[in-house]
Amino acid sequence: MEPTHLFELVIAMFLAIIALHYAAHRLGLPPSVALLTGGALLAFVPGLPAISVDPELVLVIFLPPLLMDGAWAIALARLRRHMIGIASLAVGAVLFTCAVVAVVAHLIFPSLPWAACAALGAIVAPPDAVSARAVLERVRLPRRLQILLEGESLLNDASGLVLFRFAVAAAATGAFSAGEAIGSFFVLALGGAVVGVVVGTAWVKLVRRLGDEYLIIAATVLLGWISYLLGELLHVSGVIATVTTGLIASWHQHTVFSAATRMRGTSFWTVMIFLMEASVFTLIGLSLRDVVERGGGLTTVIATMGLPMLAILVTLVVARFAWVFASDLVIRFCAALGVTRTRPLGAGGATVLSWAGVRGVITLALALSLPEGFPGRDFILATSFAVILGTVLVQGTTLGRVIAWARLVETETERARLTMSQAEVAMVQAQLETVQSLAYDAEGKLIHPQLLDRYQRRATVIVDYAERTEHYKPVLHAHFDVVLEAVATGRRELIRLHRAGDIDDETLDELERDLDLEELSAISAKA
Repeated sequence: MEPTHLFELVIAMFLAIIALHYAAHRLGLPPSVALLTGGALLAFVPGLPAISVDPELVLVIFLPPLLMDGAWAIALARLRRHMIGIASLAVGAVLFTCAVVAVVAHLIFPSLPWAACAALGAIVAPPDAVSARAVLERVRLPRRLQILLEGESLLNDASGLVLFRFAVAAAATGAFSAGEAIGSFFVLALGGAVVGVVVGTAWVKLVRRLGDEYLIIAATVLLGWISYLLGELLHVSGVIATVTTGLIASWHQHTVFSAATRMRGTSFWTVMIFLMEASVFTLIGLSLRDVVERGGGLTTVIATMGLPMLAILVTLVVARFAWVFASDLVIRFCAALGVTRTRPLGAGGATVLSWAGVRGVITLALALSLPEGFPGRDFILATSFAVILGTVLVQGTTLGRVIAWARLVETETERARLTMSQAEVAMVQAQLETVQSLAYDAEGKLIHPQLLDRYQRRATVIVDYAERTEHYKPVLHAHFDVVLEAVATGRRELIRLHRAGDIDDETLDELERDLDLEELSAISAKA
């Protein structure tokens, strides 16, 4: 394919992404479902060139920034609090699922070597970070379940990658050592964490010296790729390196970013991640054609592999349910003995956690990276795609209903000590103390009376609002509706003055930015 045609295809894909995302919004579907289905349908459009996905390139391009985004957004305090549960899912559940899938695959195809069965298990075992984000964005979960799923999706890729590499090596050499595999996993994870700490610390020091907001945004955008590539170059876990770097950067960004850098950087980053996530699902759909052709055509694939693929998919779901419910039973037993303070999830919470194991880009990339001539390669490829399609289309579309059925309630221990109104009271009182200390000169003369009065009135209003929030909400909404109307009127007048030639572009940009900030503030206050 010529480079210009490839570029045209990429632009066409982005246009398709916009159309499919809009269709999903209008139909009330999860965007991931529309993108995956749309990509699969586009793959069979006559005249469209076949899309051959390079798995290594897909991982390098898409995985680091998406992992970085997940680490950036995760609540670090809750991550530490629930690390045992996250490790149970990211390591224990992946190992257990891999083993169960390998056994079932060997029962279905006794001639398939155990190493190939283990490779299939490693490929389909880890739920995907991108798929999990796409699903979780549309549902509302208690904080504990949210952090368990987010933390699992960030860390389980490392477990799956290690298992996969050992399974492929075992298939090639005929030898496998469980002790060596476990030792290698800990070395890779520890090494990746060290690389992440070094890169994250270096980024903090660099950002404090750069000064220019565009350079800071550029350095931050490149951060995930730098950490991942450095980790892989040093033969440690690039996944763990990227996640660790993201956690460090997220912790320090509140102190090293200016307000302008944060607003502009967030806008750019949000659009970039949106396009990347959407591209991943579209590429997975487009790769269906290649998978089907490898299997001898859609009819042949369904006739010869349909039932085995369904059996593997059911095995995945059952294995996850078994692990989650068994873990919750252990927590319940330990709690009864007073050994642990962790509360059981309960049947509803465990069901939601079990049903949320959606697969995606990692599964496809690992399957496509299998060497030619690998035992059962066509079956593994077809099964991997069936698992992605099944989990996204079935679990992704029904998770909201499962959550509604479970009627989950936020536990008191997971709620923050202060509400948003109480936090705002603490913030404005601290601001008032600063203004009071600076409102007088060295001789005690008041030199900023209007500023002091403004902050005093603001503190009084916010304290009163925090004490009577429910009473003020309707009035507050009406107040900011008027503010938004005033902003819209001011914007129209600015544009009229600019079109009439009464003000120049610089004046328009400056005043419009002020209106934008006022509008964002009003929208945030209404939320």
